[in-house]
Amino acid sequence: MKYLAICLSFLFIPFIALAELPVGKAPPTVTLEGKNGGRLDGSPWSSAEIKGKAFTLWYVDPDEADMNDHVSKRLSDENFPGEKLGSIAIINMAAAPWKPNFAIESALKEKQEEFPNTLYLKDFKKVLVKEWDLKDHSCDILLFDQTGKLVFSKFGKFSQEDLDQFIAAIKDII
Repeated sequence: MKYLAICLSFLFIPFIALAELPVGKAPPTVTLEGKNGGRLDGSPWSSAEIKGKAFTLWYVDPDEADMNDHVSKRLSDENFPGEKLGSIAIINMAAAPWKPNFAIESALKEKQEEFPNTLYLKDFKKVLVKEWDLKDHSCDILLFDQTGKLVFSKFGKFSQEDLDQFIAAIKDII
């Protein structure tokens, strides 16, 4: 019986390892390249690039792209200096299989022109869902400090309180 209990306990270890990203630590490095995704021009991107200034990182299901428009508007209204706060938008291309990739990519190119200071990326294989335990079919927003440590995360729709905490966290680190 003791042997069975020990064996069963090992079945749960992978689930424990998939806990949400810990605030105060840099997440494991992930790379989007080739069939996994990358930049709009097809070149690779690594999360090791998240340093040197604070960054907001948006991980978005195309079907949920408007979920946190109020957060985007508030960030725009705050007018944080670009040399202190960067923005990365990673589109979870696999979350909307009914939308053709070419249509999503076309919309992303338009967004890139509209918001040239935001880096737009594609994730074709849910790499960040698997490696960072981000939420699938959602709009996840993360905030990293200048060293690449996670200082704030929210999965799903922001409440007013979430938004106020997010903005306060940005002000604290820049």
